[in-house]
Amino acid sequence: MELFETMIQHTSVRSFTDQKLSAELQEQLVLAAQSASSSNFLQACSLIQVTDNIKRKAIETIAKFPVDNGTNGQFYIFVADLNKHAQVLQQQNLSTEHLSTMESLVVAIVDTALAAQSMAVYAESVELGICYVGGIRNDLFKMKDLLDLPKFTYPVFGLFVGYPAEKNEVKPRLPKTAILNTNTYQPFTPAMLADYDEVTTTYYLERSTNMQATSWSEKVRRHFAQARRSNTIDFLKKQGFVF
Repeated sequence: MELFETMIQHTSVRSFTDQKLSAELQEQLVLAAQSASSSNFLQACSLIQVTDNIKRKAIETIAKFPVDNGTNGQFYIFVADLNKHAQVLQQQNLSTEHLSTMESLVVAIVDTALAAQSMAVYAESVELGICYVGGIRNDLFKMKDLLDLPKFTYPVFGLFVGYPAEKNEVKPRLPKTAILNTNTYQPFTPAMLADYDEVTTTYYLERSTNMQATSWSEKVRRHFAQARRSNTIDFLKKQGFVF
């Protein structure tokens, strides 16, 4: 399949076979992640490959996400990492003050997201399946202890990569007119929303697993009905960032 077709057929995979990824393929996945764009070439991202079954089960509990009994698929934690930059500065007896700013944190998170998506695109191009796991942020302090995360780091999400046992159907995305603006920001109109809700309602009712009577608007309403992960700012302050 051509790369463009692979990309627009993306869907999350939550069940993997027990086929192992070769050492060569694992190396290529990491190199793909490393090859992503990086702001000012800071490379402010680290990967933690979690192979220990006990730790994977602990992460499953934190994320409320099945981890295939701790065995199937490779599992990576993508960490926004400014600790190695702190080490560079400290070795030269320089201040780490400017590592702690919001802008520095944003740069590290962006670097991390780009690295992960680079790995994901390569993985799908060789017929692997992937699934992001943002639920690792449900308890950042436990994740810190579990992974021995130092100061100036922030675990952004996990990423499963493996041979898919089954795939979900492709979700219908927002229409191009809703996301592509020209010269200025253009509001999402009620007509666009109504049309998209009709499309997503049909999708959720007719998909092969986990059918639901819902729509995109309803999903948005439920997501923002309450504050989520309210300890994030406390964690980031503990990690040395200043707000």
